[in-house]
Amino acid sequence: MNLIKTIKYKGYLKVWAAPISLLIFLFLFGAIGYRVTEGWDWGDCLWMVLITITTIGFGEVEVLSSAGRVITFLIIGGGLFVVQLTLQRFIQLSELGYFVKLEELRLRRLIRRMKNHVIICGYGRTGKEIADQLKSEKISTLIIELDSSRKVEAEENGFNVLLADATMDETLLLAGVKNCRSLVVTLPNDAANLYVVLSAKALNDTCRLIARAANEEAANKLKLAGADAVVSPYVAAGRTMAASALRPIAVDFIDLLAGSDCEIEEFRLTDNIDKVKIFTRQSENVLNFSKQGEALLLATKVSGKLVSNPKDKVSISPGMILIFLGSQEQLNRMRFQLKEVLVNSHS
Repeated sequence: MNLIKTIKYKGYLKVWAAPISLLIFLFLFGAIGYRVTEGWDWGDCLWMVLITITTIGFGEVEVLSSAGRVITFLIIGGGLFVVQLTLQRFIQLSELGYFVKLEELRLRRLIRRMKNHVIICGYGRTGKEIADQLKSEKISTLIIELDSSRKVEAEENGFNVLLADATMDETLLLAGVKNCRSLVVTLPNDAANLYVVLSAKALNDTCRLIARAANEEAANKLKLAGADAVVSPYVAAGRTMAASALRPIAVDFIDLLAGSDCEIEEFRLTDNIDKVKIFTRQSENVLNFSKQGEALLLATKVSGKLVSNPKDKVSISPGMILIFLGSQEQLNRMRFQLKEVLVNSHS
């Protein structure tokens, strides 16, 4: 498969073979011609060919003989032909959409190398805010957008954008849904959001899915479809404003946290009972999260029940979610410590 893709990529470069070959031939012909007629060293010969083809206007290396002037005349004629051929090829390829296809191929090669990235479906007002936040956190992000004007806007803001329909399985596979850390669906239509969630869940059931919903009915359907989190912009805005009125210090703390090097991250443990048993035996059945200088355990979640401010020593169980606060270095150490029983982790 990789060989086929490499051959396809080489096909895009093959169209420039004739102009490049002619240019190389012209340089060799001119250099050999000056070498034979004038007896210059190869450096002077190549330099003379260069300033002749580019019409820079520098003076001759040395006074040319009659034979040398003939060589110069042939180089000028050949140079004009190569330039004209190159311009014609450039115009033809532009009209055929060559450069657009080349950019698409470059983006596809880039996406194939992306791992643990975030996919955002839709670059509307909500999608733009999410993308900007992820960019500030230096998280690899890919945007899927069907509107070409929004695609241009996202690219101007420094994002990689796939111009395609996010509801298609082929698009999600191309975007790397099997290798991403999470997928955020912010399409303006609830039905489209539901369709994307269903498709993504079928393609990668370990991917964290976050969806936008306009109302409670749509939110319930998205959760049934497999969305891990459903957010209504209106409900979220109302809760934030109410929290600002009742608990302003807590809200300020969250804003302060977003601008610091500390993050809140959740670690989801595997449902495999045997793996958990082996790990707990090796860890003496408990994990001590009270070590100074390590990430702070904020809460645990088991079977949908959230327990805040847990004890320093916590017995882990299959499917448990551990929520930590710490720097990226501290979180990485915790991820390494739990790697044998982790399903995935999301910040």
